[in-house]
Amino acid sequence: MTHGQGLWWLEITLTGKDAHTGSTPMNMRVNAGLGMARITERVHQIAMSHQPNAVGAVGQVKVFPNSRNVIPGKVVFTVDIRSPEQAKLDAMKAEVMRAAHAVAKELGLGCEIEDVGHFDPVTFDPGLVKIVRQSAEKLGYSHMDIVSGAGHDACWINRVAPTVMVMCPCVDGLSHNEAEEISPEWAAAGTDVLLHAVLEVAGVVS
Repeated sequence: MTHGQGLWWLEITLTGKDAHTGSTPMNMRVNAGLGMARITERVHQIAMSHQPNAVGAVGQVKVFPNSRNVIPGKVVFTVDIRSPEQAKLDAMKAEVMRAAHAVAKELGLGCEIEDVGHFDPVTFDPGLVKIVRQSAEKLGYSHMDIVSGAGHDACWINRVAPTVMVMCPCVDGLSHNEAEEISPEWAAAGTDVLLHAVLEVAGVVS
């Protein structure tokens, strides 16, 4: 693991007007749900335009009044954008904010955006990264440099002490899901690499 992504969490509140879905003419609607849908697509497009390694999505959504036959008059939702590069991360944030305000203006919606979470990208200790890589090679395991997409404790420890991470593969790359699966062989290989890296740093002959 060479880097950890930084992130911005934005909470966006769009305010329109509650109205009946059946009796309200299309040209008279002030649909906060439609605004959220358009912004959701823009978040995806913005992340795709900042490849490699940039990601973005809408996660939590609260719709008001949350009735099957009422056009949403208010929607509160969160945007999660991440990148291991500070410049990209900040650019993505600015683009999301511009897009949200532009969509709101086009649809006649009120728009408020609040920063609700942030941390800067992390570069793990190059010396420790090299030792982990050499340990994998010494043991005959395949390996690759990757960027951590999640906010691990190691990202915070890295602020006060040299840090590195060892990641093992999961079936189909599925993470943070009950269906996540790793084979005993993969887990053993990762543990083996970690052990030899620790012994190397400690100066213990292995």
